[in-house]
Amino acid sequence: MTYGTSALALSLLISSSLALPALAQGDVEEARIPTAKAAMPEVVERYQALVDDLGSKYREQKDELVMTQMVAHQGERLWQQAVRDVQSGGKDDRALYWSRLSMKQTLKQNQPAFKLAPWQQDIALNAVEKASRGFSDIHYDDDTQIRILLTGFDPFFLDRHIDQSNPSGLTALALDGYKFKVNGKQAQVETVMIPVRFADFDQGIIESLLTPVYRESSVDAIFTVSMGRTDFDLERFPGRNRSAEAPDNLNVLTGATPTAPKPPMFDGKTLNGPEFVEFSLPVTAMQTVKGKWQINDNHTVATLSRGKFEAKSLAELQDEISVAGSGGSYLSNEISYRAVLLGKQFNSPIPVGHIHTPRVAAYEAETEAQIVAQITEMIKAAAGTL
Repeated sequence: MTYGTSALALSLLISSSLALPALAQGDVEEARIPTAKAAMPEVVERYQALVDDLGSKYREQKDELVMTQMVAHQGERLWQQAVRDVQSGGKDDRALYWSRLSMKQTLKQNQPAFKLAPWQQDIALNAVEKASRGFSDIHYDDDTQIRILLTGFDPFFLDRHIDQSNPSGLTALALDGYKFKVNGKQAQVETVMIPVRFADFDQGIIESLLTPVYRESSVDAIFTVSMGRTDFDLERFPGRNRSAEAPDNLNVLTGATPTAPKPPMFDGKTLNGPEFVEFSLPVTAMQTVKGKWQINDNHTVATLSRGKFEAKSLAELQDEISVAGSGGSYLSNEISYRAVLLGKQFNSPIPVGHIHTPRVAAYEAETEAQIVAQITEMIKAAAGTL
């Protein structure tokens, strides 16, 4: 039996170095599996058959390339199953997260039928990681006239609430492959899921995803989405620096604080860019959407010299040192900053920006379904201007 294509395997092999530091420390995430299983076994074990199938096939492998293709295929199967479940009425993003960790744990605890070097295991881990996040499943139909890319995030702060969900992740699963007509044009949304890990960002996971998109102008709009505050916030001015003192999903702290912000890294060096950049999605159109929550054009930022304030323009922020962007000072702000910055570096006209959703406590199925519905209408409204 063959798995996927050699092109898929090759792309995963080439990009394998991007997330290796995070994957090497993944035991911190995997160590939570027993606690999660005890709290919500039906969620953690929802895709156990896929996890077991991966382990069985992995132990049979005798060839490295075929192994990588197989592992990537199994990861993609997990992503596609999670998408199908949500799009057939499910309202839960968490099973995908916990099953991905179980797949990685399975690869670490088993061996194929050939002597496996540590770097080969890293490639296998990265293959299942990327494929189960939808990275190899971005395909637009030929008749699509408006192409939209949307990113969601994994659940996070799991040591506070082991059963935590993330509405942005549910949105990504709900809208993957979603098609609609606007102004007589066919639109299609494709999505990916982003890890809540500083190391992946420092190694360039966002740049890896978006560089070909900007270089080839292959989409018409980019929406990054995460869980945020009370209402919907369109984050006008993403900031460069980290200052949040919260841990990521590996319990890593950056050492940054509001009085000593730190820039993120990229490819082993400090990320080079202005202190603030600006959201470019069609705010006015998106704010016309009616729903349970208000949609704010959020201009709030924080700088070292001025503290927290409402910025009227990007020019006003030119000589400031960023402490927090409109999206805060955690990875939700950073994904927006990196996405906007990269677009500017390519002189790309593609509109890009971040949506913060209303937050949920642990897991709130009906509330999250309402969040997804309102985001869907916001995307439709934005598409009508493209």
